[in-house]
Amino acid sequence: MASPCFARLSRSSVIGSSIQSFASPVTTTLLPRASFAGRASGRSGFHASSRKLGFKTVEQAKSRYRNGPFSWKSGILFLAAGVGLTIYFRNEKARMERKRVAEMSKGVGKPKVGGPLNLLDHNGKERKDEEWRGKHMLVYFGFTHCPDICPEELDKMASMIDLVKKEHGDVMSPLFITCDPARDAPPVIKEYLAEFHPDLIGLTGTYDQIKQTCKSYRVYFSTPPEIKPGQDYLVDHSIYFYLMDPEGDFVEALGRQHTPEQAAKIIGDHIKDWRVAAKKA
Repeated sequence: MASPCFARLSRSSVIGSSIQSFASPVTTTLLPRASFAGRASGRSGFHASSRKLGFKTVEQAKSRYRNGPFSWKSGILFLAAGVGLTIYFRNEKARMERKRVAEMSKGVGKPKVGGPLNLLDHNGKERKDEEWRGKHMLVYFGFTHCPDICPEELDKMASMIDLVKKEHGDVMSPLFITCDPARDAPPVIKEYLAEFHPDLIGLTGTYDQIKQTCKSYRVYFSTPPEIKPGQDYLVDHSIYFYLMDPEGDFVEALGRQHTPEQAAKIIGDHIKDWRVAAKKA
């Protein structure tokens, strides 16, 4: 009989405890006002972080994030760097090409342009090529009785001398070597060159000396060997300016296709290359 009573008590106890639990007051934890302010004022928090990053307004920050890490300033810097690299590589390519041309005449088994000089200048003084070491030489072959080509080329040579001298100083010795030694004595050459430029140095010699010099520079030479006084004859020769470096080695040949400005720039570039190489040595 005890068992049913216990069961009823247990059921009523369970019901009573349940009613009591529902009737119990609910405990509510209040958060600090600052926490609500921080959450509710997400905009104020954004302003604070924006000021730390250097933005003055929300619009500036939004614009920054829309544009990403690039701006017009970075774009200009990128473009300037690209232009600078392009110019550098172009100049370096041109320098290597000039070096290749200059080395062509120094290679084993290749014909060398230029050689020793032992001639008379326009003052009748014996001159040797060693006297012009340390300077670039600009050599032109011609003759004083030339009707048109030589005067035109000597006018160009005079302009080249002035342009190079203005840009780089007194670093070049311009030489005029006659292809007509029978008629071009020192006084004749002196009077002739005075019409073009005071820096020009005229050189002449015997027929064999001139022939050997023309052969050394690979200059075509057609002057007849034995000339009688008053005899008329034709002289033909190559039309080039030969640029030699301060050691007397051939650098480059400049032709009629080059203007004085173009030729002066080519000479100036070789002068710069020589100076850079001398500093590294």
